[in-house]
Amino acid sequence: MNASEVRNERIGLKAGSLALLAVVLWGGNSVSIKIGLEGMPPVAMAGARFLLGALTVAVGALLSGIPLRVPRGRWMGLTGLGLLFCVQIGLLNVGTHLTNASRSTVLICTYPFFTAFFAHFLIPGDRLSTSKVAGLLLSFAGVTLVFAESLGTGYLLGDMLVLISGMLLGLRQVVIKRLVSGLHPFQVVFWQAVLSLPVFAVASALFEQNTVWELSSPVIGAVLFQGVVIAGFCFILMASLLKRHRASTLGAFGFVTPVFGVLLSVLLLGEQLSPLLAASLMLVAIGIVVVNRDAGESRV
Repeated sequence: MNASEVRNERIGLKAGSLALLAVVLWGGNSVSIKIGLEGMPPVAMAGARFLLGALTVAVGALLSGIPLRVPRGRWMGLTGLGLLFCVQIGLLNVGTHLTNASRSTVLICTYPFFTAFFAHFLIPGDRLSTSKVAGLLLSFAGVTLVFAESLGTGYLLGDMLVLISGMLLGLRQVVIKRLVSGLHPFQVVFWQAVLSLPVFAVASALFEQNTVWELSSPVIGAVLFQGVVIAGFCFILMASLLKRHRASTLGAFGFVTPVFGVLLSVLLLGEQLSPLLAASLMLVAIGIVVVNRDAGESRV
């Protein structure tokens, strides 16, 4: 891949509005995962989520007249994306199970910083700058506050798993950016989900045999939200935006996600917003903005 093959268009009002819609919806993801985990084991829920996501994408592709078949030479990249996807989502679900939704939201929303870091090395024309490095430092200051609080709460392992998931999500954004340069976003999102399904099925069969399922209305609703809205609609939307705009610049909109996620965790799950977590949230949000302040690109 060279610079001439990559589209890094300026984000206009329409693209900015769509990106904002996606990250607002994403704010409910950790909350819906936490609710879903009350009735389903983590890996099985991931499989259900992306089965629904794949079906949603397939319907969208059919209605749009987009073929889901891809050239033979693209399968290696898609398979690598599928494996990365499995690990990232598995860590997110297990980690969220071991911590609370508000902490999970803050930690997974570090992904724009990792996107900026990986884009520097893997995407032509998307380089780290002084402002991006400053934002990275602010973000990790916020993460440090989360882990300082983890030491006395028993959330340390869960927080670590979600943070690693955030790092892999940042890498996945960059991989998708590279893949959509030669494929339609429907194709990338569909095969990302489909290739992950056998892995989730086998892992759940091996490690979750004795888990009790309780499919209440809130659990089913939470899984539908994760599958249709997040894994379907939001994934298509973000892949479409990544096809045309900088991966690191789109991350600027991610500062909204932890704000909505934490508020929903407090309102729907009754979680407490501690002073350290509030400070961490502010540092993460400020860091995301600073990372993506490149002149001309970050304006909407």
